[in-house]
Amino acid sequence: MRLFQPAPAEEKPLRQVALSLPEVGIGQVLLRVRACGVCHTDLHTVEGEIHPPALPITPGHQVVGEVVATGRGVEKVVKGTRVGVPWLYSACGSCEYCRRGQENLCPSARFTGFHTDGGFAEYMLADEAYVLPLPAALDDIQAAPLLCAGIIGYRSLKRAEVQPGDRVGLFGFGASAHLALQVARHWGCAGYVFTRSMQHRQLAEELGAVWVGNVNDQTPDLLDRAILFAPAGTLVPVALERLRAGGTLAINAIYMSAIPEMPYALLYGERTLRSVANATRQDGVEFLKLASEIPIQATTRVYPFEEANQALSDLKHSRIQGEAVLQIAI
Repeated sequence: MRLFQPAPAEEKPLRQVALSLPEVGIGQVLLRVRACGVCHTDLHTVEGEIHPPALPITPGHQVVGEVVATGRGVEKVVKGTRVGVPWLYSACGSCEYCRRGQENLCPSARFTGFHTDGGFAEYMLADEAYVLPLPAALDDIQAAPLLCAGIIGYRSLKRAEVQPGDRVGLFGFGASAHLALQVARHWGCAGYVFTRSMQHRQLAEELGAVWVGNVNDQTPDLLDRAILFAPAGTLVPVALERLRAGGTLAINAIYMSAIPEMPYALLYGERTLRSVANATRQDGVEFLKLASEIPIQATTRVYPFEEANQALSDLKHSRIQGEAVLQIAI
């Protein structure tokens, strides 16, 4: 499913085309794709809010696949192995960020489904060094949402400096937030969920949120930490109003509308405002292990491969509980 020209999801911008199998390069593996999650980043790409370096491109970066061929130099992954491919396709490994363990900030980083063809396809290439082992307990449909929504939600919790027992606010309750809530609860935190959707409110309550409401509703307590999942800059001051002094707000968004002017008093009191940019391999390893131990249950809606455009449209209009997953192969 290729993107040749960005357009609104309702106009079905992805086109199904037949391509030859890609040639496997040094350090690469060829995957037969089994499932691929549909992410807001895919939607931003398809609608032109973020721009890949070149078109056409095959989106998709929450990929569960089986290794069917390996290139020269591949040593850690063997044919027949089931692996996950996340957003981070590769990093340079030598810049100051990579040396500091911040490969997610590498200026030369490449991202799956953005710089390289991704998982909205029957086959794709991946870098052996960046694929993630998948616990056997996670089936393909359950594993796919964890590879971006889950990993970036986990990193957001860490960047928000969540501690056991904290009151944690989640603004927006889609694919990433419903997984992050399960981690927060596992850590003994109280989850406060802000969402307009009645379906999302019901899911939040089922997953153990102690408070659920709209962004304009007052919570019974100030929050220790908060994560903003909705790509709406207008919600930044709203979220800061809910934070106690010394609290932290992390913004989980690769694209966002402008943050409005706001009074300094909202940030004063040693509150912290920070962004979350991508994720590292270590985040993926840690989270997948944790997800298997909890165990996390991803809420999914499965779509046939050919309905990728419909999945994107449903995602855009909040018609999905949890995350859409394309089933590519069985």
